[in-house]
Amino acid sequence: MPATEQDPRFWNRIARKYAADPIVDSAGYERTLEHTRRYLKSGDSAFEFGCGTATTALKLAPAVARLTATDISSEMIVIAREKAAADNCTNASFEVGTPDAAPWPDATFDVALGFNVLHLAAPREAVLRGVHRLLKPGGLFISKTPCLKDMNFMVRIAVPVMQAIGQAPYVAFFSAEELEREIAAAGFEIIERARHGTRGKDVRPFLVARKRTPNQPTVER
Repeated sequence: MPATEQDPRFWNRIARKYAADPIVDSAGYERTLEHTRRYLKSGDSAFEFGCGTATTALKLAPAVARLTATDISSEMIVIAREKAAADNCTNASFEVGTPDAAPWPDATFDVALGFNVLHLAAPREAVLRGVHRLLKPGGLFISKTPCLKDMNFMVRIAVPVMQAIGQAPYVAFFSAEELEREIAAAGFEIIERARHGTRGKDVRPFLVARKRTPNQPTVER
């Protein structure tokens, strides 16, 4: 099922409920935040795509000079701005958009963040190229992505059924190995891979990738 213009409407419809839902694995989530902060510098300009209602953005904003966050859902962005105002967060901004259609010049950001979003992005190759374009040479792309090919058989059956009845958006099926190859093909070198989940099998690899400088060869790992 390809991504369509209906995906923003899906996320707009569930945005308030999504904002109220608790984090399922809070210990794993906090571990991801901790590892991400290790790569952030106080002078960094950061970009997050698929920011949702800004839960993660607002937790990471204090670690950087400026954080620009986007999402395809206008209602998610409305909630994100509400939360930022309530938290008195002044160094984060929120816009509707995607990396492949971002208005910012090449090499604008020091770090790009994409949490729980790459499986929802299409075309994924264009999104990864957009992230690469927006990063400065040597900039970091930090992500954590559900790899549905690595999930159990029942999940792989259930998702298309839910999509058919309008209860799920576009979702891509790929493995962790396939995701790493796609990130490398987009011009990145993966410098860290980890699993932060604390409840059962963790199919959401945490990856830190560095934008390769010109003429730097791809390193197979």
